[in-house]
Amino acid sequence: MPLTDQEIEEEEAHFASVVSAFSSYTAHSISANNRRRKDFFRLPKEDQDVLERIGYKTRLKSVDKAILANSKFLDAIVVNTEIFSQQPERERHDMEPDPSHSHSHELGGDDHSHPHPHGHGGGHTHEHDSPDHGINEGDMDKVRSTLKQLVRDWSEEGKGEREACYTPMIDALIEHFSNVSPDERGSIRVLVPGAGLGRLAYDIAKLGFTCQGNEFSLFMLLTSSFILNRTESLHQHALHPYIHSFSNIPEASALLREITIPDVLPSDLLEGASFSMVAGDFEEIYGSPDEGNENVGRWDAIVTCFFIDTAKNVVNYLRIFHKILAPGGVWINLGPLLWHWENSRTDPSIELDLEQVKALVEEIGFEIRDEKTIDTTYTNNTQSMLAYTYHSAMWTAIKK
Repeated sequence: MPLTDQEIEEEEAHFASVVSAFSSYTAHSISANNRRRKDFFRLPKEDQDVLERIGYKTRLKSVDKAILANSKFLDAIVVNTEIFSQQPERERHDMEPDPSHSHSHELGGDDHSHPHPHGHGGGHTHEHDSPDHGINEGDMDKVRSTLKQLVRDWSEEGKGEREACYTPMIDALIEHFSNVSPDERGSIRVLVPGAGLGRLAYDIAKLGFTCQGNEFSLFMLLTSSFILNRTESLHQHALHPYIHSFSNIPEASALLREITIPDVLPSDLLEGASFSMVAGDFEEIYGSPDEGNENVGRWDAIVTCFFIDTAKNVVNYLRIFHKILAPGGVWINLGPLLWHWENSRTDPSIELDLEQVKALVEEIGFEIRDEKTIDTTYTNNTQSMLAYTYHSAMWTAIKK
């Protein structure tokens, strides 16, 4: 259904605010680093001299340089955003990728990012007033989080987290379709809701499966489009994702080190591989009424990683999974239960414990198989003094 003029204006304003957040990264981050300088110069001269001798002022200069390096990358992401320009009718449509790449982005439904990402800086923080550049601090936090998400999905450093999360899910997918030869995997349709920056969906497509990722955060979509469609070589981009907090840093390299992306060339897919990304709200795109819903019974597999706890109403998520899976289809899930809307003052939220979630899975019409617990971090700085470990639940569930 076409959006109203008001809804179109809201979407355009949201898109503009996301682009502005990327563009404002430099001024915002330099201002935050200058706050440290102001704090330094408030100290007694004797204390300043001590800190200078142990390298504190030099560290601040190094962070400035790293901010500028990040800025160069982030500015490139939003220099050309026409691929995400929405038509007034707001109809779902294919969005043209770089013709040299064999994957695409599609647009459908509203796009608003989650207010409570899995990545977080710690159990306790010491916050200072944020510099005011007309940018919502929450949006700027999403930009910083995007840099760490890039490490998780598209760098050598993120390999450990991917092997902990993505590898067992992919192994379960391959095992479930072990009767299908690699040459015939293109007949198997796999959906990855909450695809983020697209690496899990990409890895599945690279194995020959027909794979579609779905994501509604514009921060993720703009960045994944850049990586997937405008990357020409391995390790093309250099990032400094950990410079925004000085807490729990054992040495300079843990704060300042450069991470290069990508560790694989996104265009390096099998000839004829089918890989797409669809932009928009999962429930709106895949959960529309059965009449006219092309997704009903369409998917042979659904793979969800750190996704189901993004639901306001997890019952509806699972109901949609069941509806759009083909008879006997498989749902492979891995993740914690960090209910994203739990503390929202404006949005509803249903929070269940793990046993209740599994009971709901059975109630909806799935048979759970192969349960296990997998310990994993999420966008963790491997050199930090602090790391959160999720005891993530994984299962394979078959549609009855």
